[in-house]
Amino acid sequence: MSKAVAESFTGHSPIITGPVVATSGISQGDVSDFIALLKPRVMFLVVFTALVGMVVTPVTAHPVIAFASLVMIAVGAGGSGCLNMWWDADIDAVMTRTRKRPIPAGRIAPREALAFGLSLSVGSVLALGLFSNWLAAGLLAFTIFFYAVIYSMWLKRTTPQNIVIGGAAGALPPVVAQAAVSGYVGLESLVLFAIIFLWTPPHFWALALVKSSDYESAGIPMLPNVAGPDETRRQILLYTLALAPAGLLPVALSFGGWLYAVVGTIGGLAMLALAIKVYRHREGDVAFRAAQQLFAYSILYLFVLFAVLLVEHGFGLYRAVLG
Repeated sequence: MSKAVAESFTGHSPIITGPVVATSGISQGDVSDFIALLKPRVMFLVVFTALVGMVVTPVTAHPVIAFASLVMIAVGAGGSGCLNMWWDADIDAVMTRTRKRPIPAGRIAPREALAFGLSLSVGSVLALGLFSNWLAAGLLAFTIFFYAVIYSMWLKRTTPQNIVIGGAAGALPPVVAQAAVSGYVGLESLVLFAIIFLWTPPHFWALALVKSSDYESAGIPMLPNVAGPDETRRQILLYTLALAPAGLLPVALSFGGWLYAVVGTIGGLAMLALAIKVYRHREGDVAFRAAQQLFAYSILYLFVLFAVLLVEHGFGLYRAVLG
């Protein structure tokens, strides 16, 4: 795949040509810089959703295999995050919220980040295959490839649907985790995949409404910069209308209990109310705050949904709603 990117969506000359050389020679980065390359907050979400994928699986997993699998999934997520930062160093240097990352700030050399990311990615896949099974390892390899190559190197810079299609990578950890402890992919993890997949567009498009000028300066074709803020608000509402009922699928499929049903219903309605607020308020500080509120709440919504499943299944609190 060529690093040169065709003319940007703005109609101007391309400004994206692949990773920039931030430094020459050995980097001056410390341990915290290498940790930052792993995108720790994303890693936490990956591990958390993967853990929930394990606990809702109707098999008794060996604790050592489950723990080792979680570690390898986390390492794989970190490796793919590192490869993403390596590739995106040029646009990270342009955007205000990312310009202090280790590579654009000149603390870590791009080739070091590349070697670090590849080592973690390959090592995590091989270790997961040896500790657990090769189905899980294959799914982890696909997840890493999808995020680092399909999303980072292609979709992110070429289409406003980048986070819709690319969101599949972030939704796969529960599937990988279930395969790791059971040897198969079941309906439970596929439902969790669907929830995360539908959650991703309203979450990131709310951020894109707030940071549209940042994305425009970097030449990233986010939906507000291509289709406009009004269309973005409409898409946010449509995806949230699909997300709210999808969030209750665990109840319908009998792996979400009464507590989940209550939290999922209230949480989904609150998410929908905020999406409607974003749709209705289109100008000024009110519109800006509405997008900020939806972005912040969406994080809480997803976390609480998965936390309730973890509590119900991990602490014996599950009580079936149906049957």
